[in-house]
Amino acid sequence: MKRIVVTGANGFVGRALSSRLLESGHAVTGLIRSDTDCIDGVRRWVHAEPDFRELAQAWPAELDPDCVVHLAARVHVMRDASTDPLAAYRTTNVEGSLRVARAARERGAKRFVFVSSIKALAERDGGRALRESDPPRPEDAYGRSKQEAEAALREFGARTGLEIVIVRPPLVYGPGVRANFLQLMGAIAKGIPLPLGAIEVQRSLVYAGNLADALVACVEDPRAANESFHVTDGHDLSVSELAAAIGRHLHRRARLWRIPVPWLRAAGNVLGRADQVGRLVDGLRVDSGHLRATLDWKPPYTVDEGLAATADWYRATH
Repeated sequence: MKRIVVTGANGFVGRALSSRLLESGHAVTGLIRSDTDCIDGVRRWVHAEPDFRELAQAWPAELDPDCVVHLAARVHVMRDASTDPLAAYRTTNVEGSLRVARAARERGAKRFVFVSSIKALAERDGGRALRESDPPRPEDAYGRSKQEAEAALREFGARTGLEIVIVRPPLVYGPGVRANFLQLMGAIAKGIPLPLGAIEVQRSLVYAGNLADALVACVEDPRAANESFHVTDGHDLSVSELAAAIGRHLHRRARLWRIPVPWLRAAGNVLGRADQVGRLVDGLRVDSGHLRATLDWKPPYTVDEGLAATADWYRATH
């Protein structure tokens, strides 16, 4: 049994990870900002200071973790109202992450698992699935902040001996999903026609249950020390295939119009949404072979099983 601290344990991925850690026999403390529910069996630690300020001083005297999994972050948003988005992302995702790493190291933690994002590497695959060894080409403030956090944590680990494990998921889905994936499900459930039928490029996904399982491997396996991993379901879908699969599991046929991709790009330019359209029509395939080969990891759930579970949750809650 290991003593694990999970930041953001009451979130979408945090709840899936906490469940998987408890199943593996670990003691889990959820470091959260507000007194909201974690799953049963997780000890709650509420620290309301923004960006983990004063965390070292507030650290419970009896809590000596073996590992910290850092999920909490300022997440990517499509329309950021901040006057300086990069500074805002850096404050939370770089400076805040380093505060957690320093406090964890001071309390004896041996390993720090940082959940980054594929956006720290790139927004599109350029014709080949992205590998961990590819040079980083982040395109927005969120991606740059995650890439800078990775670099800062690697430097901190090299200097202090704290084992740093970096995990870069692509789009994560599953029960409790929010943002664009939830909007897509809602549109399909309501029978709204979508101009996605002609989009054939593939984009990698990862089911929350698969990501949680991979993160547990990164917590437990000595071979994960100081490695960077991409994690996916291992079966990529085009946007049109994804929409059709969601419709099948929602028992509603996805109504997909075959609008030519150049027309979609042109519409995005006219409407000032070129970035959003690009995320739909550009390929973003991710190679998770390094994780599989290094840790002998296999995703426990197929894409179809993950989508079925997500659809079941949607029907039960909406």
